[in-house]
Amino acid sequence: MTDFKDRQRGEEAKYAMDEETAFKIAARRNRLLGEWAAGLMDLTPEETDAYKKAVVQADFEEAGDEDVVRKLLGDLTAAANDVTEADIRIKLEECSIEARRQFMSEQG
Repeated sequence: MTDFKDRQRGEEAKYAMDEETAFKIAARRNRLLGEWAAGLMDLTPEETDAYKKAVVQADFEEAGDEDVVRKLLGDLTAAANDVTEADIRIKLEECSIEARRQFMSEQG
């Protein structure tokens, strides 16, 4: 019986660690995405830092990526950038790959 409980605890710990890893990678991805968008909007370094944080915060509005895409599309459109939703989604995927690569290389 203890083997089953030990295995159950192990699975719960792995699930929690996987969720934490996914959260960290998503936050890093959103910072990378915010940096990209800030560059398109010609923001200063201070504004870029604030904008990256705002993009990370936007991801807490709802599950999935729609809240981030909506924020970037609205901000880039307001800044007179000719960026489409498809462009943002492509960049989001690129940033996801880069964020995962960076995270994994830091984990050693």
